[in-house]
Amino acid sequence: MAESFGIDAERYDRTRLRYPAALVERIVAAAPGPDVLDIGSGTGIAARQFTEAGCRVLGVEPDARMAEFARRAGIQTEVATFEDWDPVGRDFDAAIAATAWHWIDPIAAAAKAARVLRSGGLLTAFWNVFQMPPVVLDAFAASYRQAVPDSPIDLRAMAAPAADTYDTMIGKATGGIGRTGAFGEVEHWRFEWEWHYTKETWLDQMPTSGILTRLPPDRLTPMLDSVGAAIDRLGGGFTMPYLTMAFACRRNDAAPTG
Repeated sequence: MAESFGIDAERYDRTRLRYPAALVERIVAAAPGPDVLDIGSGTGIAARQFTEAGCRVLGVEPDARMAEFARRAGIQTEVATFEDWDPVGRDFDAAIAATAWHWIDPIAAAAKAARVLRSGGLLTAFWNVFQMPPVVLDAFAASYRQAVPDSPIDLRAMAAPAADTYDTMIGKATGGIGRTGAFGEVEHWRFEWEWHYTKETWLDQMPTSGILTRLPPDRLTPMLDSVGAAIDRLGGGFTMPYLTMAFACRRNDAAPTG
């Protein structure tokens, strides 16, 4: 699934939401300098936000198609998994992972981040978490079950508070960080906001979801039609509540480098 997002990098970049300005500002203010490593940088969505905030950003992205899009958008990007990436002696003031940390080995990634961060450097990972309106979720889940009846993914689970799922995932991630002994206390940040979707903008982004990227058109189209009809019943659009969840920690002075 992680390797499928580059199928349509342009659509991914166009439809995936940016991150709250308050989050970017907080990270920039907390970092000891402007050099930022973007882990799993994708098309450079977060990287461009940090560049606009005055940072120098290097992206590391395993999908060559996503990396090429980011380069065209002006972001220096190297193609590699973070676990296998060679920093060639470079170090950074901050390492970020925007909706990416769950795709990598949390222990190996934390240890590598410690090696490439300068003393006091900031490691932070963050995710945009949404709670889909029930009528849209019901249509999405029903049509997905028809399109992919053998899928192990139960979309009905999305009816539960999404933050609970991410709390569990972040707990596993920070557990990996703790095992390195290279970082100080982990802080947890949350930013609440909303975004209004029209039917067209919601359906445009749906194919970028990891569970849908590889569906053939004959299965994807009926699903989009079903979800579109549900949105029509809401008046042609809906407002989605979002919660951006993040963890952040500083590299200890005594942590190894290189």
